[in-house]
Amino acid sequence: MQALLEPAVTTVPDARGRFGPFGGRYVPETLIFALDQLDSAYRDAKLDPEFRDEFHRILNDFVGRPSRLYFAERLTKEAGGARIYLKREDLNHTGAHKINNAIGQAMLCKRMGKTKLIAETGAGMHGVATATAAALFGLPCRVYMGTEDIRRQELNVFRMKAMGTEVYPVTSGSCTLRDAVNEAMRAWMSSVEDTHYIIGSVIGPHPFPMMVRDFQSVIGEETKIQSRAQLGRLPDVVIACVGGGSNAAGMFYPFVGHPEVELVGVEAGGHGPKLGNHAATLNWGQPGVLHGTFTYVLQDDDGQTADVHSVSAGLDYPGVGPEHSYWHESQRVRYCSVTDDEALDAFHQCSQLEGILPALETAHAVVETMRIAASRSPDDIVVLCFSGRGDKDCAEVARVMAGK
Repeated sequence: MQALLEPAVTTVPDARGRFGPFGGRYVPETLIFALDQLDSAYRDAKLDPEFRDEFHRILNDFVGRPSRLYFAERLTKEAGGARIYLKREDLNHTGAHKINNAIGQAMLCKRMGKTKLIAETGAGMHGVATATAAALFGLPCRVYMGTEDIRRQELNVFRMKAMGTEVYPVTSGSCTLRDAVNEAMRAWMSSVEDTHYIIGSVIGPHPFPMMVRDFQSVIGEETKIQSRAQLGRLPDVVIACVGGGSNAAGMFYPFVGHPEVELVGVEAGGHGPKLGNHAATLNWGQPGVLHGTFTYVLQDDDGQTADVHSVSAGLDYPGVGPEHSYWHESQRVRYCSVTDDEALDAFHQCSQLEGILPALETAHAVVETMRIAASRSPDDIVVLCFSGRGDKDCAEVARVMAGK
């Protein structure tokens, strides 16, 4: 994976894990040793040819990389403008981009001599990816998941349990991703000696945002190589959905040093801009601390973390990765939002025009992809990070549509 071989394309984070003013560590003393240990192990692993070779081998032989860069002919015709290409992360083993990071962190767990894995999950795809990595490496695993997400993602709950992972229901708060992260972090504090916590997104205290970004940047590195080989140049626009922001960070990071490529992140607009009705952190949030990092957070007038909503369990999070906050304030990436209804329409549109069911997270990015493509020349190229497949969402889409 070139992201582990080449120098960083930006100078962030610094040694303190800061992306400009964002990032850092805001955690109890109990976790500092574990984070220092993880940071040291990761930096050593990046320089170890055996680690890199094994990571490559697993991504190629087990995950099925490289994922395809696919011309979406009928979406292109429907938009009537730029050519639309899909970076098909849905074709990875387990059905999403999450497996890239889960494999890398499970390898680090073994490298550090730890014997157990824990994780959080919202849409269930990171939980499935972690359960898969745990089974592959013979590690016991527990995944924390809010009961609302357990209801929405029954298929992924079954998949995790089938691979031997314990799914721990979280009943606090809104019973969604934020609460699952809270519970997982509490559990990690009491078990750091023998347990590694695989955070699934570019959130949390340093080194997680940097590390997850690096493992996921295989997406953008492949896209650059494939674009040059298939299209003769880099794309004009690259688009990805943003919850915590792992697929977007992995797609965007290799392009940050190419100012000619426009980068667009798509957040969950939910039912509208009223606080509590959406999860569009960079559009309507403010800087604050959440889950051990300083970043943009959706919060009320008293500074308390707000409730959020999205039809998509994977975007239903009141914060965002600190590097996304940095890109937002530096204006390197433009962030917009898409409503539940628009995403549901795009779910059906993509399914019917391309024969590909997008995850509801991905469907948000499909909406903006069609808007941008329609406004641009047929000579332009728009690449969408197709972050995951929609099998997991079919029952929830059917339930929501039945209520309309």
